[in-house]
Amino acid sequence: MDALIQLFETLQQHLYESVVQPLAVGVGASNLLEDAYEGTGWLLAGLLQIAVMLLVMAPLEKRMPVKQVSDRQAVRVDVIYTLVHRLGLFKLVMFFTVEELLNHLWGALRVQGVPTYHLDQIWPGVTDGAVASFVLYLVVFDFIHYLIHRAQHQWAPWWALHSLHHSQRQMTLWTDNRNHLLDDVVTSVILSVAAVMLGVAPAQFVALVVLGQLSESFQHANVRVWFGSWGERLWVSPRFHRMHHSIGIGHESVMAQQTVLGGCNFGVLLPVWDMLLGTANFDLRFEPTGVRDQVEQGRDYGAGFWTQQWQGWLRLIGRA
Repeated sequence: MDALIQLFETLQQHLYESVVQPLAVGVGASNLLEDAYEGTGWLLAGLLQIAVMLLVMAPLEKRMPVKQVSDRQAVRVDVIYTLVHRLGLFKLVMFFTVEELLNHLWGALRVQGVPTYHLDQIWPGVTDGAVASFVLYLVVFDFIHYLIHRAQHQWAPWWALHSLHHSQRQMTLWTDNRNHLLDDVVTSVILSVAAVMLGVAPAQFVALVVLGQLSESFQHANVRVWFGSWGERLWVSPRFHRMHHSIGIGHESVMAQQTVLGGCNFGVLLPVWDMLLGTANFDLRFEPTGVRDQVEQGRDYGAGFWTQQWQGWLRLIGRA
């Protein structure tokens, strides 16, 4: 773990000194060099992720697809979402807007004596090791993410935004970041607040995000892959997550003989939360993906990036 962190920091320093720092100085942002260095870490992480996606996941999609892709334009829009998020544009916008408000919030909380709870100190000598600490935070953050994901499916206003993610009929490795921007802002704020409150180190937080995003890209990939009876219960597979995207299965539940918002397989990395809370579906099937009203009633979720964002706002206010 330490060796990987050292290698990453070396690459980050090189990218910062050769590209980012001269660019920041050139545009008159010398006062933001410290923040630019942090941003370089996110940029490098995104570049490494995209390399893995292209070199490992893309060949697998060609080798063992669930279905042949017929609408390349729909996939190209997902590529735009991925580049916006993985190369740091979304985080850049967050830095100049929401993060400034969060910094003021942290300052106010510190004045009031609200402490940071360092989870990796709950068992000195065991959980404070690099690997044990990382695993502990991974498990805790995955549970938080499970709760967020379940709320996205069960609270109608949030589903109005999150349903954009489910409207992709041709899931590929690029689909993970296909989200309404407001949905991403809310989720990012919740996770950032949790990271600060629970004492996650910045380098650890980057590693957690990178591991999570790579896994989620593979979960969405157009690959006929499952991890076997035991593996399916240890880590979320493409089969497990595809069921979550399946029409009328992954985002609907039946209660009192009525179909309501709900669904199955909300786990982001670990299926254990679905298993413990009764939302797991381990059927070995690869179903078509999409949203029922999109398929049966022709509801418009938009074809391009900005159209999709606009349609999300209209759904949120009940106009679409």
